[in-house]
Amino acid sequence: MYDLVKPMVENPDHLEVREMPESTDAECVLHVFADNDDIARLIGKKGSMASALRQVMSVASHTENKRITIKFVEKED
Repeated sequence: MYDLVKPMVENPDHLEVREMPESTDAECVLHVFADNDDIARLIGKKGSMASALRQVMSVASHTENKRITIKFVEKED
């Protein structure tokens, strides 16, 4: 995921992707931390970019039989 979103942000030094623990083995939650402007860029107009990222990760997750959720979070200084 990190390599997928890194070229899309202006400040890759502030970009971080973390996998958060979930209650089931069949689910994976990824939190993407970035600057406010970069979060807006990753979400895109009407969520189009976020939707595309979710689709790509969904296709990749089918090989592991997992459901992936992506959350975009503004990184605090």
